[in-house]
Amino acid sequence: MSLAVLKSRALAGMEAQEVSVEVHLANGLPSFAIVGLADTEVKEAKDRVRAAIQNGGFEFPAQRITVNLAPADLPKESGRFDLPIALGILAASKQIPARRLHQYEFAGELSLSGELRPIRGALAMSLATRRNGGCLAFILPLANADEAALVSSAAIYPADSLLQVCRHFAGKSVESMLSRHEAAPLAAAPEYPDFADVKGQLLAKRALEVAAAGNHSVLLVGPPGSGKTMLASRFPGLLPQMTDEEALEAAAVQSLTGSFRIENWKRRPFRSPHHTSSGAALVGGGSVPRPGEISLAHRGVLFLDEFPEFDRRVLDVLREPMESGHITISRAARQADFPAHFQLIAAMNPCPCGYTGHKNIACRCTPDVRLRYQSRISGPLLDRIDIQMEVAAIDPHVLAASADGEPSAVIAVRVQAAADLQVLRQGKRNQFLTPREIDRYCKLDKPAKAYLRWTMESFHWSGRAYHRILRVARTIADLARSDLIHEPHVAEAVQYRRALFG
Repeated sequence: MSLAVLKSRALAGMEAQEVSVEVHLANGLPSFAIVGLADTEVKEAKDRVRAAIQNGGFEFPAQRITVNLAPADLPKESGRFDLPIALGILAASKQIPARRLHQYEFAGELSLSGELRPIRGALAMSLATRRNGGCLAFILPLANADEAALVSSAAIYPADSLLQVCRHFAGKSVESMLSRHEAAPLAAAPEYPDFADVKGQLLAKRALEVAAAGNHSVLLVGPPGSGKTMLASRFPGLLPQMTDEEALEAAAVQSLTGSFRIENWKRRPFRSPHHTSSGAALVGGGSVPRPGEISLAHRGVLFLDEFPEFDRRVLDVLREPMESGHITISRAARQADFPAHFQLIAAMNPCPCGYTGHKNIACRCTPDVRLRYQSRISGPLLDRIDIQMEVAAIDPHVLAASADGEPSAVIAVRVQAAADLQVLRQGKRNQFLTPREIDRYCKLDKPAKAYLRWTMESFHWSGRAYHRILRVARTIADLARSDLIHEPHVAEAVQYRRALFG
């Protein structure tokens, strides 16, 4: 009887928990069993591993093979356990030395020829190793090496085949040894579409500058062709530069779905799901929970065009993550937590025909039709959107003129300065201020207090709206480099909540 034990990791939401791959060979009729709450993808490893071992020039043991993936109550999925299972069989059958296997963790899917194919979640696994104080080196497929090596303290050893990994442990020559992979040279600062391309719309540009500076959510309301989508697609170019920790968090979420690309490092995510998307597509889900659009937009922008065309129940799933910054997906067998610090940018027409308030085109909708259309967005969700801005139709003479607006780079400098000021003053962006912190950092002068009190009484806004107005006013004051919030700052913040009029 022979036993080999190797280390790997299983994904459970954003967590990559350690898994012991135990391979036991015993006498008896030849068989191959995988136990330890393995799903179909893992159990199919039996055929892939058998073919990979034989095509690599090794002998597949004609014995009773039992593979245990411990802990037994942790669900295991995907083909990432192919490599440790194959190495465990070869070590237990004495075809490769087992003395150094305990120094590494392994993950990789095998082809029938023995080549290593990329896996999902390589960066999340590498990040979990660092957070858990792990000191083991990682042997991963070559295609995953660059993303895993983004974790500076990780020791990554890429390989392109099972045979190459076996040569590494055989250690017959220096040339056969795997070498540690260093992080690839990162690309220059990411490029985004430029705000200078947008003609006119000075008020909308100002509102988006305020939103970028304070991390506020935005609803753009205007007729077709007024530039709402164009403005939203250029919004990421205004946002402050991502820190290394933010970039790692965003990349780790994308790694779970296999969508991360090294060229997008430190590029703010911009997700724009279609309005027919389901609630599960936005939140995430599945029998094995995976992140949805909300989490894939982590540290970036979630753009919802044709906002009222989304199912109302789908839109309401945004309410909780907008407040908490994370999403919890619960299933009968498991629970997964995903981060969801996204910035919502939504766009909509004011009515079904789209031309309410248009200068030159008459609206065909009655007041009741307009009200029903706008009521597709629930009041609680609308209450959570900080800035609700009207985007007017553009005059033809403005379209015919040359673009003369400020480029994104110029606006981004002001946004970065305001964001740095917020972090220096309170340790966080204005959007994340708690009610107690609002009382401490959002100080108003007497005229501003009187104006805000009159506004709240006139429009009967909620307590949540009161706090959101103060957060936006604080951001406007930060852009003006003012320690105190004055009446013009509050007045501008109030005007940003009056785009929908029923």
